[in-house]
Amino acid sequence: MPENWSGSRLDLHIDFDAAGGRRNGLESALRAAIRQGRLPAGTLLPSTRGLARELGLSRGTVSAAYDQLVEEGHLTTRPGSGTHVAGIPQHVTAPAPPAPAPTTPRHDLRPGLPDVSAFPTRAWLASTRRVLNRARPEVFGAGDPQGRIELRHALADYLGRTRGVITTPDRIVITSGYYQGLGLLSGVLAAGGTGTVAVEDPGHKSFRDVVQRAGFTTVALPVDAHGARVEALTQRTGAVFLTPSHQYPTGVPLHPGRRQALCVWARSTSGLIVEDDYDGEYRYDRLPVGALQGIAPDHVVYCGTASKTLGPALRLAWMVLPPHLVPPLVRAKQEADLYTETLSQLVLADLITTHAYDRHIRAARLRYRRRRELLVNRLAATPGLTAHGVPAGLHALVTLSSDGPTEHHVLTRCARHGVALRGLTDLHHDPADRPQGLLIGFAAPSEHGYPAALDALFTCL
Repeated sequence: MPENWSGSRLDLHIDFDAAGGRRNGLESALRAAIRQGRLPAGTLLPSTRGLARELGLSRGTVSAAYDQLVEEGHLTTRPGSGTHVAGIPQHVTAPAPPAPAPTTPRHDLRPGLPDVSAFPTRAWLASTRRVLNRARPEVFGAGDPQGRIELRHALADYLGRTRGVITTPDRIVITSGYYQGLGLLSGVLAAGGTGTVAVEDPGHKSFRDVVQRAGFTTVALPVDAHGARVEALTQRTGAVFLTPSHQYPTGVPLHPGRRQALCVWARSTSGLIVEDDYDGEYRYDRLPVGALQGIAPDHVVYCGTASKTLGPALRLAWMVLPPHLVPPLVRAKQEADLYTETLSQLVLADLITTHAYDRHIRAARLRYRRRRELLVNRLAATPGLTAHGVPAGLHALVTLSSDGPTEHHVLTRCARHGVALRGLTDLHHDPADRPQGLLIGFAAPSEHGYPAALDALFTCL
């Protein structure tokens, strides 16, 4: 019969069959729990009196079962220290060890990753305490598919102040990361009959895959020194996905003239602009370029995330939507996972409203600017390597000379030496005969680990 040791020092569900005797049934149940690993070596078992009370057995029955398992080597007992699990006997085959995890590179210089060792732990803990101290019971219940109103209010103020976004809390939807938000939006647009969609070339390959999985045919939108060539958009294009503040991966902002032309296209064709502002806070030579959404708020979906400012583990992102897209997006979110985890939303809201979030970003901006300068200076002293893009973001694009090592050769050599980078060619729609290059992230290593990462990188280069 199933029993639960609710009053002992541990909770454990066991099945024992009393048909062959209560003592034999208890011995078999304990023996099976030990062999299956549900009672690991060193586990302190309940006292004979406590276990007898929980299971409705006599104390003598439990003592006899313990004594038998001690004799078999399954348990050990010492006066004053109780009865413990001794471990798996030698004649029992232990479970096979788990498969080894993927090897973590010694020096992670992949693009788009922040320095998570600089997470504002003290500020996050302070905000967590404030949130929990004033939390009402409903905070611990089911959440809102659109996102907590506290975070949506905080984001509406913050995005308006720092990014020039024009919005109200009712136009914001919180998602579990940008990846989920992009998938939800793509599904909503596909269901609404949006035609072909344009995506930057080169651009995020994984995000392009998300759009294509929704059923869209994607059209390559070429990128040059002034950003996406928006003149290539047509009447048949229903939506365009782009990174106007700091294009990924080339690092150039969308030219002001093209920003205006893009908004004219959207208004004249009822087209939709999906703006990925993935690292809009990080511009190092001047104030960041304002969000495109501020020019045409009814034609732009603005997407932001805490992944680059705080850390990917938070799984917090937001979308500022034209009013007509809010209801279907909220329904899609509810169908996907009901709602995004609540407490982290409230903590982030507090972090924003107390301006601890601003202080953290300012400190990160200074730190990343110094790192970028170190990288660019060493690139300038290395023949055959040229850095591109404005001083912004979390990576630098480096093109390779035609008479030097190939992209594949450099990436292979770096991998052998524990240095993780990203190549340029596979970010194109058609990688064949495309310029070769490297995307070198300068944010992920810790502050003390960054110099060693650069030394390892340039040893390979």
